[in-house]
Amino acid sequence: QLQLVESGGGLVQPGGSLRLSCAASGFTLDRYAIGWFRQAPGKEREGVSCISSRGVGTNYADSVKGRFTISRDIAKNTVYLQMNSLKPEDTAVYYCRAKIGCDSGILIGRSWGQGTQVTVSS
Repeated sequence: QLQLVESGGGLVQPGGSLRLSCAASGFTLDRYAIGWFRQAPGKEREGVSCISSRGVGTNYADSVKGRFTISRDIAKNTVYLQMNSLKPEDTAVYYCRAKIGCDSGILIGRSWGQGTQVTVSS
């Protein structure tokens, strides 16, 4: 069955960098778009970035444009989120999820995974 497992989170100082991984199984990345989301305590889950099933189209939330980069490795069936110039407001649990398309709100799969914690603090 379709499964996505997030990893790579941790504690980093403001201005630092971190690379998150989203390992896919049960399907190949050319089947669906993959979106990164995050949720901070007391706040709603928000979309951060997305890469299309063709690997050509990408989208970013205004809050992370110029700092985050989404990419994928077809051979490893893994999507990455490179996060640079991290700010305390980036602190959240980060999740990845398959989507019909980057411009679609329709999510694929039964539920959200465990996510990976990112903490930006001095």
